Amino acid sequence: MNDLKAYREIEILLVEDNPGDARLTREALNEGKVLNHMEVVEDGVEALAYLRQTGQYITATRPDVILLDLNLPRMDGRELLAIIKTDPDLKRIPVVVLTTSRAEEDIIKSYDLYANCFITKPVDLDQFITVVKSIEDFWFTIVKLPSNESQ
Repeated sequence: MNDLKAYREIEILLVEDNPGDARLTREALNEGKVLNHMEVVEDGVEALAYLRQTGQYITATRPDVILLDLNLPRMDGRELLAIIKTDPDLKRIPVVVLTTSRAEEDIIKSYDLYANCFITKPVDLDQFITVVKSIEDFWFTIVKLPSNESQ
């Protein structure tokens, strides 16, 4: 069991430009077992500002995990992932790629950039909710996450 959840909400940053997918993800996580707080940003530029606590995100809370779509406007998820995993202050934050892509090149590239896992979003609504709940079960109840203080 993850000691982190006993003390506070799990902080999630969802980087997703599709409002419908963001809403479904939020609803699935709200129905889950683990107390969580999810912030949504729509592209890589906004996500980087959030993670680096700049601009409107000066008081942003450091996420325990990032759920990252690959196909984003302005800065795509691949570029953002590369920046996160080479930044000494951000690289320990687990990044779950959650995308519609099934392309082998995207899977390989994501792991080459040190994504913690790659999940293809199902098209079916019920399957999508099941996948999000599976992410919650694994990342928030089984995996031991570093505290924000040690990141």
